[in-house]
Amino acid sequence: MMNDRQGRNERGLRSLLRSSLARADAVANRLYGWRGNPLYQSGTLVVLGFLVMLATGLYLLLFYRVGSPYLSVHGIESQVFAGRWIRALHRYAADLAVAAAAVHALRMFAQGRSWGPRTLAWISGLVLLALMFVCGWTGYVMIWDEQGLALAAEGARILDALPIFSEPLARTFSGERAMPGAFFFLNLFAHVALPIGVAMLVWLHVSRLERPVLLPPRPLMLGVLALLTAASVAVPAPLGAEANFATRPTALAVDWFYFFWLPWSQPWSPAAVWGAIVAGSALVVATPWWSRPRADRRPPPSATDPHLCTGCFQCALDCPFGAIDMIEIPQRDHPVAKVDPGLCVSCGICAGSCAPMAVGPPGRTGRDEVAEVRAFVDAHADRELGVVVLGCERGVGQAPLPVAGARAYPIRCAGNVHTSVIELLIRAGAQGVFVAACPPRDCWGREGPHWLEERVHRGREAELRESLDRRRLRISYAGQAETRRIADEIATFRDGLQSLDGVCRETGIELDTECETPAIEPIP
Repeated sequence: MMNDRQGRNERGLRSLLRSSLARADAVANRLYGWRGNPLYQSGTLVVLGFLVMLATGLYLLLFYRVGSPYLSVHGIESQVFAGRWIRALHRYAADLAVAAAAVHALRMFAQGRSWGPRTLAWISGLVLLALMFVCGWTGYVMIWDEQGLALAAEGARILDALPIFSEPLARTFSGERAMPGAFFFLNLFAHVALPIGVAMLVWLHVSRLERPVLLPPRPLMLGVLALLTAASVAVPAPLGAEANFATRPTALAVDWFYFFWLPWSQPWSPAAVWGAIVAGSALVVATPWWSRPRADRRPPPSATDPHLCTGCFQCALDCPFGAIDMIEIPQRDHPVAKVDPGLCVSCGICAGSCAPMAVGPPGRTGRDEVAEVRAFVDAHADRELGVVVLGCERGVGQAPLPVAGARAYPIRCAGNVHTSVIELLIRAGAQGVFVAACPPRDCWGREGPHWLEERVHRGREAELRESLDRRRLRISYAGQAETRRIADEIATFRDGLQSLDGVCRETGIELDTECETPAIEPIP
């Protein structure tokens, strides 16, 4: 009973988060279009912020002096045409990275992309976020203004609760003796060395992805850089008074991106702070386990029928997660696709790429799809099919589309759709087929809409037959909350079909399931 209640609460939380994100996505899509929607690019914006921090940090390092930290930063601030705005850009890029990382983690959780084969990406992402906070802590302490002193003193107070130091660290910041130069050297070393670890973790974070995208599209990237630069020039980063052990500032200019915890940690005891840190860390680290669906609701990984596989390599090439290898087996004279269930997320893209329909998740191979569509056509044999709308279940396909003359046909993912499904619908009497796919940069399977476009319009295996009238097919992209816009597009598409000749009404339709082997070397 408790597990069912927890499951309902978790699904309710995810549903609330998804609907909130969907509304924000719809607003951003209206403003920037799906290609420029920054919410779809949260992961790549983290990398962009990191690269800006590296570039600006190298410049700032040239003028920083361990022996006189505050005076050296003050000297940087006096460089009106360079140092001042570069320091501000360094800080604002760091803020961007943290904010984008938070949005990225929230999206992954809300969309159910934080468990199973994606567990490594989730855990490594959390470690990356933790390193960013530590790097930010060292950076602020390096300035050694009032805020730097407050952060150093609070950090020492919390660390003193651990039985690993021979004497309390807090004595270092009591003012009884001069600050040791080694303290600032260690801060500088950590601040410079940690980004190396960040770069290695970024590689680990995307190591299970094929064709990972690390930077946002150029228009968005240039726009974000221009905005950060303009903000850096217009609003320089604040610099407080030099740290002074004799006085305690009454107000601090807290960076809420990095040190939102400072106001509430100071009144708490170190034990309470550590309790909150351990409990919060355990909760988010265990997300892949407590948030995963029940065993009977987890989509099964893809599998291959070796008797149908022709060894064309297409599924292995298209898989976004590198879950398919081509292996030699004694019974066949060519390689056969083999799926690694530990890497497969059950996106079904392999099913859409396989002309002989030999691979795919159980119940969602091309042959299963064709059988379901035949049943759909037979069920509507006594009335007009009209426009058939294939809507992604994780996107706009969740909501009903009240468009006259259109019939909804939910799909798991646009990339899972075999082109034979589209061909069969049009040849069986559909006035047209409208695919309402998720935006390519927000696809649960990463590359589903992209591969569908390639198969339909650019001849990628398993391609849509050339003789099929492309005017009866439309692919459009919309998020979960964009039902009104997509309904208008469906209505416009339906009206445009009126000028075409009458629909086909074939019976006993036979589909081509041959596969052309691409000219590539076998995958080792």
